[in-house]
Amino acid sequence: MKTPPISVCVITFNEEDRIRDCLESVKWADEIIVVDSFSADNTVKICKEYTDNVFLHEWPGYVEQKNYALNKALNNWVLCLDADERISKELKEEFERELAADVIQHNGFIFPRRSCYMGRMINHGGWYPDRQLRLFRKDKGSWAGMNPHDKITLEGPKKRLKNDMIHYPYRDMRDQLKTIDNYSTIFADQMIMKGKRLNILLLFIRPPTRFIETYFWKRGFLDGLPGLINILAASFYVFLKYAKWYERERRGNA
Repeated sequence: MKTPPISVCVITFNEEDRIRDCLESVKWADEIIVVDSFSADNTVKICKEYTDNVFLHEWPGYVEQKNYALNKALNNWVLCLDADERISKELKEEFERELAADVIQHNGFIFPRRSCYMGRMINHGGWYPDRQLRLFRKDKGSWAGMNPHDKITLEGPKKRLKNDMIHYPYRDMRDQLKTIDNYSTIFADQMIMKGKRLNILLLFIRPPTRFIETYFWKRGFLDGLPGLINILAASFYVFLKYAKWYERERRGNA
């Protein structure tokens, strides 16, 4: 049985070094939608090699930008990706098997995301299976959550698939630290905007708790030195977001 058409939605900003691999992994799709936030590099030029549906849109936030891209899709089945993600051949074939059913009984599909960090696939420390809901019926789902941690909300049943989406979250340590700085700023700003008050104990408790949980309980030590470095960086992110929240509260009370 023929599978229903799929639209792929991707948002981009200065991704010339990795967008090609992303789009290559989904060039089988019936439609590719790219929404770019006015990249200063060759991102748009590369994207136009794969699709005519490239839209320029000022950055409003992760949730808002992804919903903008979603609304551009013509097909009801939509696959949403970030520029640092790839659909494996095995996962694509699993999509085809599920969508070829006489009656598709689910409105969305969840699948594991395996991340590569410092040249090593990370399999512990809470990084895997890291299941993601990314393939779904457009009329049943949309992006929600709190920036920068967006998520898809879906009406109706969903099914877990077994094959991996591949993820390359950071180009290098410099890129990781830039991401940590950006995400912690967004978090702190949103806490202040929502009128939340910081319990100062979180600044002391959450970072070491994150390290102990991910390195020991979730066995991050099994991922070797890359696993240790990644968990230390993640613990620093937890510290930094609460430190920035505290800083903004102090600034507001000054």
